[in-house]
Amino acid sequence: MDNRPIGIFDSGVGGLTVFKEIRELLPFENLIYFGDTARVPYGNKSSTVVQKYSLEIAKFLEMQNVKMIVIACNTASALALSTLKNEVRIPVIGVIEPGVRAAIKSAKNNSIAVIGTKATINSGAYQNRIKRLRNSLNVIAVPCPLFVPIVEENLMNTKLAEDAMDMYLSDLKKTDVKSVILACTHYPLLKEQISNFFDNKICLVDSAYETAKEVKETLEARRIVTEQETLGKESFFVSDSPETFTNIASKFLNRDIDGKCVSHPWVEY
Repeated sequence: MDNRPIGIFDSGVGGLTVFKEIRELLPFENLIYFGDTARVPYGNKSSTVVQKYSLEIAKFLEMQNVKMIVIACNTASALALSTLKNEVRIPVIGVIEPGVRAAIKSAKNNSIAVIGTKATINSGAYQNRIKRLRNSLNVIAVPCPLFVPIVEENLMNTKLAEDAMDMYLSDLKKTDVKSVILACTHYPLLKEQISNFFDNKICLVDSAYETAKEVKETLEARRIVTEQETLGKESFFVSDSPETFTNIASKFLNRDIDGKCVSHPWVEY
């Protein structure tokens, strides 16, 4: 038994989709979330920079005495997972592998689409993994770089969001794709709008629930499940603008997190 917290990080608010699923599946675990809101988005940055940022955050979470790190960011999972596994002494889980497994289960025909940041799409992480598991699938990959700032600025229900979807997804709408992987943890916050864009005729796959299941299985396999029988504690750190983060997080989690979010002025470790 291990009462240390689970550390979860993302470039901003998007990783809350993973945080929420972990909390629902593991109500007694203590959770620490870090959103790198000062440096969001990660999707337009080089692999070297993403690896550097991710390692800095992982070291910060280690200082908080976490027992596991969950990279709740597809870009960081694609570009920095192996680096973190080599550099930290605790288990590290990304969101790509669980998301791919869920997507393949949901594939309704021989085509599947992946939408994500430029860095995630250019890395080929999803495309390559899908092909390794099911080579017969035709994978269409579409970068949608504006979706992250739209979510970070809480502009999901605006004309700007509609125009961005039309710009990125109109060609995809003309294909026979029935399953679309949301290859960015910010994108589920646009799930309703994306579904409406496709006239509610597609299956949208996000990796949050599958990642939460993998976290649970890893805790059990390593025998580091908490012994607590009361609701776990929650702490939130951001590198900038705690008020904005608190506003979005409180609405998404359906509870007030005011007072739980701390601004951590960024320093390099």
